[in-house]
Amino acid sequence: MNKNWQGKSEMRYGICLCLIFVAVSISLTANANEIDFDQWLVDLRKEATSLGISNKVLDAALGNAKPIKRVIELDRRQPEFTMTFDEYLSKIASATRARVAAKKLIEYDEILTKVAQKYGVQKRFIVTFWGVETNFGQYLGSFNVPHSLATLAHDGRRSAYFRKELLSSLKILEEGHIAPEKMKGSWAGAMGQSQFMPSSFLSYAVDWNGDGKRDIWETKADVFASTAYYLSKAGWRKDITWGRAVEIPADLMLDGKGPKALADSKTRLKL
Repeated sequence: MNKNWQGKSEMRYGICLCLIFVAVSISLTANANEIDFDQWLVDLRKEATSLGISNKVLDAALGNAKPIKRVIELDRRQPEFTMTFDEYLSKIASATRARVAAKKLIEYDEILTKVAQKYGVQKRFIVTFWGVETNFGQYLGSFNVPHSLATLAHDGRRSAYFRKELLSSLKILEEGHIAPEKMKGSWAGAMGQSQFMPSSFLSYAVDWNGDGKRDIWETKADVFASTAYYLSKAGWRKDITWGRAVEIPADLMLDGKGPKALADSKTRLKL
């Protein structure tokens, strides 16, 4: 037998064995993860039940839940970069978005005026929040919120935080604000046109139209009121505006080291 041919044959055989080993390992790992996730769900259901979540809601929200690989990928690859102020404005507050915002201010002026008066948050900032978060309700996210949160809570990197959010999402379903199949949001669990995390929803979402549901997915009045209430509770002051260009006085330049040195220092200036 040709030694060269024999060597190549043995190499191919070795490669095949390696590939088979890898495939089997991946399969066993996947099965183990699913079994572990299923057991984790059993424990989670017990906790949820103790908090008043019904089996009906648990079955509807998590009955067919499995770990979502894409959610873990997105959690691991969150973009970390810096932008100049001009870059930020061009991307987040583009001229096109500003034009749309101006039209939305006119279109929803009546309800925005009422909400602004009640919560003390100017109409333009409510609409800006709406535009930045979901492009005025055009993109709310396509992930199943309970499934995404279950994936992240089981994953372990920030399990305590996401377990709390998952339990909050189940409470929202139990209260009947949204149907389980319609609870869509971002991969991290942010929901609705205001992109509230479930715990924020429970604390700040508002049923403005009085229909018994705090609907931040489809009811614009609830979206605007929830946004304004959230900002007001966060300490919003309508007598202080945002985004005004200023010149730093020479005596505050810290020996000519510049504004960055001022920002990095512990110097405070009461306005």
